[in-house]
Amino acid sequence: MDEAAQEWDGGIVLRSGLIPGAARALRRIRGQGHRIALVADAEVKSMENVYRQHKLEDCFDAQIISETLGASKPDPAMFRAAMDALGLSEADKGRVIMVGNNLRRDIPGANRFGIVSVWIDWSPRYFREPREQDEIPDYTIHSPDELPPLMERLEEALGRGESIKKLFR
Repeated sequence: MDEAAQEWDGGIVLRSGLIPGAARALRRIRGQGHRIALVADAEVKSMENVYRQHKLEDCFDAQIISETLGASKPDPAMFRAAMDALGLSEADKGRVIMVGNNLRRDIPGANRFGIVSVWIDWSPRYFREPREQDEIPDYTIHSPDELPPLMERLEEALGRGESIKKLFR
């Protein structure tokens, strides 16, 4: 979501814009057969409202939302729950990527959990310079449209038996 474009009613997001290209990228990735879990620090009703608004209900195989889990990023429980919901094991971590727009919550959570971190350097609302080592993403993109080509490159690397953690800079 584009947090700057949210319309609220109390503590619930009624409507929100999306990061430009996000819906297109999600549909493209989903269309390529990738499984997608949403890992969000939010209220369930807020997420439902935004999915319905943008017709994204069918894009996610699992939805891990902080309100229902009782934890928020960077807590590893968020990422563990997503992997469990997708039926993934510890051995699968090397082929899981987490895409987030917050260097303080999303990226450290993914890095500490041992999955590939991709930062969308898009929002002026959040810090844009890492303060700690675990805030340094494996990959940085500036638009969701850059994600499908990055994923193709990572898949090729996996096909060659390479680790995709910090493969290219």
